[in-house]
Amino acid sequence: MSKDRAEVGNLQNLLSRVGAGLDEFLKFEHPDSLVNKDTWRTALEQPLPQHGAGIDEVTRELVELVIPNGSQVCKPGFTAFITTGATSASTLASTAASIAAPQRYTHTAFNYIEELSLEWLAQMCGLGNMKGIYSSGGSVANLVGLGAARQYAFEKLGHDPARDGVNRTVSVYASSECHHTIQRAGGVLGIGRRAIKPIACDELGRMRVDALQAAIDQDLRDEILPMAIVANAGTTNRGAIDPLKSIGEIAQGHGIWLHVDGAYGLPGILDERLSHFYEGLELVDSIIVDPHKWLGASIGVAATFVNDRNLLERAFTQEPADYLEGSVDDIVTENAQLEHSLDDFGIRYFNYGVELSAPCRGIVVWALIREIGVEGMRERIVRHNDMARELAEFCKQHPRLELLLEPTLSVCCFRYVAPEIGDLDRLNQKIHRRLVRENVYMPSTTRINGQLALRPCFLGARADHPQVDGLIQAVIRIGDALVAEQA
Repeated sequence: MSKDRAEVGNLQNLLSRVGAGLDEFLKFEHPDSLVNKDTWRTALEQPLPQHGAGIDEVTRELVELVIPNGSQVCKPGFTAFITTGATSASTLASTAASIAAPQRYTHTAFNYIEELSLEWLAQMCGLGNMKGIYSSGGSVANLVGLGAARQYAFEKLGHDPARDGVNRTVSVYASSECHHTIQRAGGVLGIGRRAIKPIACDELGRMRVDALQAAIDQDLRDEILPMAIVANAGTTNRGAIDPLKSIGEIAQGHGIWLHVDGAYGLPGILDERLSHFYEGLELVDSIIVDPHKWLGASIGVAATFVNDRNLLERAFTQEPADYLEGSVDDIVTENAQLEHSLDDFGIRYFNYGVELSAPCRGIVVWALIREIGVEGMRERIVRHNDMARELAEFCKQHPRLELLLEPTLSVCCFRYVAPEIGDLDRLNQKIHRRLVRENVYMPSTTRINGQLALRPCFLGARADHPQVDGLIQAVIRIGDALVAEQA
């Protein structure tokens, strides 16, 4: 038997070996990958193989060399970037799809679940009957939403920007706290990064409605087309939620597309204590959420929802190709009886976004929701929000800690303070680097009203209350040690 067929019938055993290696990894007892870098780099640094080593050897190297030297992102104490390790349900679903349905198209159970999971996700997040499409992350999801906004704004003027390009200057109004992918989307969509106009925020990091209105009024006087407003439902820096209802009313009053970046924070609507912050979602034209953030999906799963998915088709449709459209039976109509899964592409997501080839991402979201349900997701969201509040309350009581911003979602911004130290920003930067080197509790830093803050975002499915106390004690211990060193 040729080596490229040797794994047939052996997959169960191979997956068991990899699974055992992953179980060991999830004990989180391994050091950082750079501790043993010389060992694993030396073993892996080989010339291009001319003859294969076989699947057993590949599996051994995965288990012994690669997996143990993986990322720290998966650790329960990792609270830096708004991403996390996949849950077991996500891992199982994505593994199944990679073998059984490597593309999301044609009439299969995977294609059906792609749409079903989008419907579940929309309902869970309070989006009603909005229709969606999955993509690789918030960067592409925002691009898709703003692509719809561009199409909408120019079609009202009798122009097709997807076909003919943009023909006038536009503005997209986004808060100064918006994610930088919004600027990149402006560049990719041909309206230019400078078309993204930053709108000032209040002291809590929320878009100021008066500043938004003033910017729109000025552009109308200057005959610049207001293309879209981008609001936030959970900013990356602070977890702030913009006043969605007031912004939505302005958008409707001027006929401007309202896009909401809820990549991180939209699932926060499940916390009933915070649901009032999400009032106004009914006024939204497009909105994104990343299941690979708070919901525990494997990386590479984001969703864009719009009220009218036909608009996405006009914005992103690709010209027909003989090898694609010609490969399905051209007599198949909507009412015809399909006889084979390849008689039709199923839902043609390739016309709703920027990807033709794409994995079955919906199966991951389906598995996550099917496993623990809305109530399980709600419990996770509430737990993480409680962790941020627990940290905030401790900071208010401890003389060496200062809360820099009351948390809204699961982000808490605080710092270590020592009156005898002049440069607190530098002190907290040193605390942060020592935390990272210790490899247990790993927040990021940001700036709140000009002050450097330690910024944990409690997000991972494996994160629980012990991580709060551990982080607090580590910050105080390291801070006290640094102060003593300077005494």
